Amino acid sequence: MRCLALDIGGTKIASALVKNGLISQRRQISTPQQDAAEAMHHTLADILQQYQGQFEAVSVASTGIINNGVLTALNPKNLGGLAFFPLQESIARHTDKPIFLLNDVQAAACAEYQHQDKQAVENFVFITVSTGVGGGIIQNGKLLTQPNGVAGHIGHTLADPNGPICGCGRRGCVEAIASGRAIEAVSSQWEQPCTPKQVFEQFRSGKVQAVELVEKSAKTIANLVADLTIGLDTQKVVIGGSVGLAEGYLPLVQQYLAEMPHFYHCELEAAKYGGDAGLIGAAAWAEQHF
Repeated sequence: MRCLALDIGGTKIASALVKNGLISQRRQISTPQQDAAEAMHHTLADILQQYQGQFEAVSVASTGIINNGVLTALNPKNLGGLAFFPLQESIARHTDKPIFLLNDVQAAACAEYQHQDKQAVENFVFITVSTGVGGGIIQNGKLLTQPNGVAGHIGHTLADPNGPICGCGRRGCVEAIASGRAIEAVSSQWEQPCTPKQVFEQFRSGKVQAVELVEKSAKTIANLVADLTIGLDTQKVVIGGSVGLAEGYLPLVQQYLAEMPHFYHCELEAAKYGGDAGLIGAAAWAEQHF
């Protein structure tokens, strides 16, 4: 099956034809910011027109939550003018082909799970540690997406009841402590303010405040992995994202996890897909349900 896959993010929209996991005719544009909802309708129409007659299904990996075909978020303000956007209905205006929608991190989980030994790994989680923290959960070999599209929003589980307020409005979420945004919130207040990239450079050179900040993030993710292992009988966790894949980060997570009792241990590995995980995973999801 040839699938038209879209990956809708806060700043970019990628599109491509995907068949058997191979990408062709990849294009990328900026996500509309002005008059966002109306502009998105036009953008989707243009994309579908560009690929007209070349696909059997459309599958979309999107930021936020997909609930009954509508794009929303734990904090709809984060989506600006795209809050409560009727994504499925907008696409259906321009094609009679089947349409599949899921969250972008759920899609990345599909991509990463494709090459796992399904007999050995039935319970699997993908975690992205990037600007935010998100996840995709596979239980008994099936991706969790229903009934409300929120499965996998593990960055909004509790890490510290006395921690900082998260963007979702709750205090002490994993995302508020471990994410790139959380790292920057601290490092931007240093005597010599730093970006997250500079924090990791200082971390690798052994600067104490940077080491402590990165260790705090990694320990939070290790505890998240432990919770997933004991709560869902997770057998393997794959970690991706700009923070998760930063040099030296995953070994720290593994170190902190190894220090816990063995019931909390879980196989950890680095994500194999980069920026195209959403496209590949969305197409894989469509193929499973076509």
